[in-house]
Amino acid sequence: MPSERFDLCVVALGLVGSTLTSGRSARAQVGVAQTTHVQPDAEGASAPATVAPTAVLPLPPTADAHLRLPQPANWEVPIWHSVGLLTTMRVGEAYLWPDPFAETDLGVIGGHYAEAFTRPPKWDGERSAFEWDGDRWWINAIGHPLLGSELYYRPRRCGHGPWTALAFAAAGSTLWEYGYEASGVRPSGLDLWFTPLSGALLGEVRFWGYAAAGAIRQPTIRVVVQTLIDPFGQIERALTTHC
Repeated sequence: MPSERFDLCVVALGLVGSTLTSGRSARAQVGVAQTTHVQPDAEGASAPATVAPTAVLPLPPTADAHLRLPQPANWEVPIWHSVGLLTTMRVGEAYLWPDPFAETDLGVIGGHYAEAFTRPPKWDGERSAFEWDGDRWWINAIGHPLLGSELYYRPRRCGHGPWTALAFAAAGSTLWEYGYEASGVRPSGLDLWFTPLSGALLGEVRFWGYAAAGAIRQPTIRVVVQTLIDPFGQIERALTTHC
């Protein structure tokens, strides 16, 4: 990825796009309990008497409840979330940087793909830390962990374990470098490993933070905290019935 090609705004665009492809609705339900007691009749016999239904309001969610992941684990949401994320990021790149990301010449695009698969990923050990692929350090140190976090957190939230989520994030990062972005630039050696690893660290913190926030009894505060931790996931869960 060339210098300044992968900006934080592209990640943001990708996150917005991902909300249109997957998620789950937040549906609150009120249970109705109906009880009976025995009431003697005029002749001394016992007969059941029905008490009026009583609304039973749900208790505030707890951290333990949020840790009970969907069973069986869901793959549909992570896949569509990631497809929406990466596709919208790629469209954003083409709009922000037409050269080379909006190239339409199939010969040029084919040449870029050939270079991506026949030459090693970009890596210059003489550059400053986190600039080994030619990008500025904050693009790699901030932008890519955010991308990796989304790739990791969604399968984690949908019932998969840490190692499965890490493998999914690694696959997503590889698809981005060799599939989406290779039509314009050569893959980055730094991005291929740093995106999933840093994303796993940040994503696991988000996973436990979201679960812990479920124990907040004040509804408004609970929703605000969980939205800050997983903003686009909250929107997705409000749109559909998935995790």
